[in-house]
Amino acid sequence: MNERFNALARTEDFGFEALRTAERYPRALLREFTPYLRGRVLEVGAGVGHFTALLATLPTIEHLLAIEPEARFVATLRRALPRQAVLEGTIHDLNDPGPWDALVSVNVLEHIRDDAAELAAYRRRLAERNGHLCLFVPARRELYAPLDADFGHYRRYHRPELRAKLQAAGFDVVRLHYFNAVGYFAWGIRFRLLKNRRLNARSVRWFDRWIFPPCYALESRLGWPPFGQSLLAVAQAR
Repeated sequence: MNERFNALARTEDFGFEALRTAERYPRALLREFTPYLRGRVLEVGAGVGHFTALLATLPTIEHLLAIEPEARFVATLRRALPRQAVLEGTIHDLNDPGPWDALVSVNVLEHIRDDAAELAAYRRRLAERNGHLCLFVPARRELYAPLDADFGHYRRYHRPELRAKLQAAGFDVVRLHYFNAVGYFAWGIRFRLLKNRRLNARSVRWFDRWIFPPCYALESRLGWPPFGQSLLAVAQAR
């Protein structure tokens, strides 16, 4: 089993309980990806199904398959979404040849030691229909904190690095930009400078309710920032 998931098991389910309190942040992410999500869609690294539940609401998705290798997370996901198709494993365990129209990977790639091989596997699944990869990863190496290591993050990405890796894997980059500029400072202070090693549910809820919405509104309407806590990418398979 991928080493990523051993790391997740050691960090209290990757902070899922704290992240569960966030509603606006994942909905904003879904909004950015929605134009590219239609037909048959894969979600890689579904966790306990927080984002899966949002994907399942999209009428443009005809079939959604959630892939998750951690057995405990799969059990939780199946209890929460009993009608959802779930594969316990990784993208490399998928026997269904497709075709697939889109693949969603949210906060997964940073956990994979060989991210080039992972991206190549994504492209193979999408190539037949020139499908879209909707990718979201932590950004900026200077933000790498003890909590990143606890979570099993091998890296945080810079934009030129991620562009080069997507192109090398056989993707044409449709959009690639930083996301959540205010989160850059929040993460940098709380986890990089102060070396806090826990996600606090109250802080996550407060940020999601009062800080993130106006900042996202400015970013999405006026222009994406030159830095951010995360990188958002959409790429089309060649």
